[in-house]
Amino acid sequence: MKKVLLLLFTIMPLSMLSASTVDTVAIYSPSMQKSIKCVVIKPDNYPDSDKKYPVVYLLHGYSGSYSSWLEIDPNLKDYADEHQMILVCPDGGYNSWYYDSPIDPKRKYETHVSKEVVSYVDVHYRTIADRHHRAITGLSMGGHGGFYLGLRHPDVFGAMGSTSGGVDITPFKKNWEISEQIGDTVNHKDNWKKMTVINMLDDYPTDSLTIIFDCGTDDFFYEVNKALHNKMLEMKIPHDYIERPGEHNWPYWKNSIEYQLVFFKNFFAKNSD
Repeated sequence: MKKVLLLLFTIMPLSMLSASTVDTVAIYSPSMQKSIKCVVIKPDNYPDSDKKYPVVYLLHGYSGSYSSWLEIDPNLKDYADEHQMILVCPDGGYNSWYYDSPIDPKRKYETHVSKEVVSYVDVHYRTIADRHHRAITGLSMGGHGGFYLGLRHPDVFGAMGSTSGGVDITPFKKNWEISEQIGDTVNHKDNWKKMTVINMLDDYPTDSLTIIFDCGTDDFFYEVNKALHNKMLEMKIPHDYIERPGEHNWPYWKNSIEYQLVFFKNFFAKNSD
């Protein structure tokens, strides 16, 4: 019995040392002239290694913040260890939809996430700093952001995803203050057409992007996700699409992100051979 206890006391400090670490950093945004918080989750062996890591950017939903993903799924710290990747959770504002707003020059969350945050992370952390080792995804508003930024910045992100994403905003003209970002549907009608994901497939190349998205069958975004899937089939765009029972809620996203991170891990592995 004494030997067993001694062994436990010997092992416990070692296991405590080999755990992922979570940094909360403030990243200055020159485009918006303010500091914006961001969470960076490093894998367990990061402090004791010279290894460089791939990065997955996780975007929060409407009314969320940089801390939302860890609140939804504390297991993200375990996934960073298991998959040997850095997970980054930027702040996209309360209702930005990850746009550089064409009507409010003070709101530039596309620039912030795709350029300022990525640049900061590559400078301050040991990343594999190329598109083949970067992925971006998110939930709800962040699912829209994952595709919007992925399509507009394929030189930055090689893979993109969405879970329960607002991949077509046009049926939701009065919801979630979208009009505050891109204008009303009368005077800024073209913005509503060109700044929604499903329409962007006609204007942006997808042949170099690895794509995954999913949605619960009881989600209010289910129909627009199904329509996006069908359009991709018609356009012969390779992608992984999953629909499963679920609603627009934390349990669904917690389940979804586990699968998406495995998908991105496989994408990184193919580019590391």
